[in-house]
Amino acid sequence: MKIILTHEVSGLGTAGDVVDVKDGYARNYLVPRGFALRWTKGGEKDVAQIRRARKIHEIATIEQANEIKAKLEGVNVRLAVRSGDAGRLFGSVTLADVASAIKSAGGPDVDKRRIEVGSPIKTLGSHQVSVRLHPEVAAKVAVEVVAA
Repeated sequence: MKIILTHEVSGLGTAGDVVDVKDGYARNYLVPRGFALRWTKGGEKDVAQIRRARKIHEIATIEQANEIKAKLEGVNVRLAVRSGDAGRLFGSVTLADVASAIKSAGGPDVDKRRIEVGSPIKTLGSHQVSVRLHPEVAAKVAVEVVAA
């Protein structure tokens, strides 16, 4: 099935790409979650609009990505959350929480879709997250999760 990606999907493509995937993957995962639209002849107009929007938000050069990487890695990110007695959190830290903590710590504005967490953050302490700034540049950010 041909689809138009509306968001970046790792291993598949970026927003605005027209890709061919298995019917079940598109019907059961990508389309319901809003990651893609079904391809139609009229959808070509959507592709151009999605690509224009992506160009506005994307980091154009590797030099620009390296500048933002230096800013991100220099930021001390602390995130205060509710936790139990043993240091376990009530729930987990979301990508939106990490993005807002980076912004409030004085770092650059980061899209939550560019943040990658290896495993869910469910305990207090220091955790590493990765921020994909460019296909060739990723910043490692240390997030200190403390009790509120």
